[in-house]
Amino acid sequence: MTQDYTDSGSIQRTFVQTAQAALPELDQWSQITKAEVDMVADMTRRNELSGGTPVVRDFEQRWAAWIGSRFAVTVMNGTSALYSAYFGLGVGPGDEVICPVNTWICTIAPAMLLGAKPVFCDVDPESLLIDPDDARRRITPNTRCIVPVHLWGNVCDMDAALALGREQGIPILEDCSHAHGAKYKGRMCGSLGAAGCWSFQGSKPISAGEGGILTTDDVDLFERACLVGQVNRIAGIDLVGAKYAELQPLGLGMKFRAHPLGIGIASAQLDKLEELNRRRGAYIAEVEAGLKDIPGLRPCRVYDGAERGGFYGFPVLHDPDVMGKSTEAFVAAAAALGLNLGRKRYPNLHELPLFQKGFDLFTRNRGPLCPENGYTGYKPGDFPKAELAAERALFLPELSDPVANAAGVILETLQTAAG
Repeated sequence: MTQDYTDSGSIQRTFVQTAQAALPELDQWSQITKAEVDMVADMTRRNELSGGTPVVRDFEQRWAAWIGSRFAVTVMNGTSALYSAYFGLGVGPGDEVICPVNTWICTIAPAMLLGAKPVFCDVDPESLLIDPDDARRRITPNTRCIVPVHLWGNVCDMDAALALGREQGIPILEDCSHAHGAKYKGRMCGSLGAAGCWSFQGSKPISAGEGGILTTDDVDLFERACLVGQVNRIAGIDLVGAKYAELQPLGLGMKFRAHPLGIGIASAQLDKLEELNRRRGAYIAEVEAGLKDIPGLRPCRVYDGAERGGFYGFPVLHDPDVMGKSTEAFVAAAAALGLNLGRKRYPNLHELPLFQKGFDLFTRNRGPLCPENGYTGYKPGDFPKAELAAERALFLPELSDPVANAAGVILETLQTAAG
């Protein structure tokens, strides 16, 4: 969608929306507005184009205060936020990192590139989120970190995840890439574990085009995260202690710094997040309430105390036995009525050749995925709950500012398709 606005007496057109609504005629939301355009123009005039500019520092301080964490540092994307967090936790060769098998590959890829072995666990097929009991079964003496992913803006059972971490002495790292503004029992997601990481990629609820951020209360984790990716900016991030002072300002010579213009855009979008979450949440709640009248469709489970946010996707669960129609037939019937239902938006990671066969990551038979080093890989059937969830989960249109009765239109179409 686009938006017209008047500037100095002329009509100008803002950017085309990155994340296109599945049914644009039902959605009035404009992702990019005059606020973002003005921010970029003003920053460009001030030459705020590199490093820890005033806008960047203000955003980091604002984000940390909002999340309720002591520290925050921006990076160039969510993947580098996770890389920085893993490095901050000391993840490295010989370690293992546990994450759910149904997440985006960028959750685990940074750990691999630090030399750690990816270890997948199954999910709760009703919530699509990490199964802490299965994660427990995957723990070994080499487990260095467990990563619950607040997938699609839903919130993991953090009581169970944090209890597991405390019991085993293993840090919990929250991947909040889909869950901007989500909460668990009154606390912001990202403030519950050792660190939280968010993506500001173009289609996320808060976009920087490309960008990300990491938060933590842990001084050493934060300072190590800065060392690994904030070259020439470290001294200006207010490092707390003297432990790494001799390495300032170059750190380890790596640059994961966010582009200031992107953070300027994210700053403008943070102002709108509460309203975005309110509108998305109200629409989703209305559709979910109406599913009770459509046998064979039900909402995903939301854990007690969880408050969804971001709403990066809108999955529901299809039961072909209850509906009396196969998932394929139901999807085809909906498509014939003009409603395209998404399926398998993320592949289960154990089904990718990379994790089935392994890969000589660092060449010469080195690295955590090397069969010559004992990597045995995964195969279909290893994660039956995640595989069932992938077959049953359907993604409804995610509307950010729905027109009147948009939920009713969606529900009527689903009812007709169910037959």
